[in-house]
Amino acid sequence: MTFTFRPLDPLHDAELLHSWVTHPKAAYWMMQGAHLEDVERAYMEIAADEHHHALLGLRDGEPAFLMEYYDPRHRELVGLYEPLPGDIGMHFLVPATDTPVHGFTRSVITAVMAHLFDDPATSRVVVEPDVSNKAVHALNEAVGFVPEREIQKPEKMALLSFCTREQFLKAAGVPA
Repeated sequence: MTFTFRPLDPLHDAELLHSWVTHPKAAYWMMQGAHLEDVERAYMEIAADEHHHALLGLRDGEPAFLMEYYDPRHRELVGLYEPLPGDIGMHFLVPATDTPVHGFTRSVITAVMAHLFDDPATSRVVVEPDVSNKAVHALNEAVGFVPEREIQKPEKMALLSFCTREQFLKAAGVPA
């Protein structure tokens, strides 16, 4: 599967995003009760933030998933761990579907990680999923993430995990 990425347009993409983030299967996105305007506002804030970015992942030119990345020195994890130079935080969301494709979500997270590591300044990706989100823990592990410890964030208990470029390449089967 081949994916491309484009910057998210908060107003143009809000309706699509709203359908994704309010779906019961997106419970860990914590926007279940959000109105369309709430989604627009949240992504307009991200678009205006120099330390947080949102991209749509496209498959055959059509929106297929959401990815966000952020600077953990300024967003999400401030004061919860000691960031290293080259750290980048990441979130991704594959929307619910009535016609799941085996291996699709793993292909998505692999593409997201490859996209992040395309930037030579990125040396390590950090994630902080909810401790109870076992499905994403397994996906993270499959692309090379190693859990470090549980941390208490304002909105959840999270599993702080890291993946270096080398760990990702090894998990992806790319020779060093």
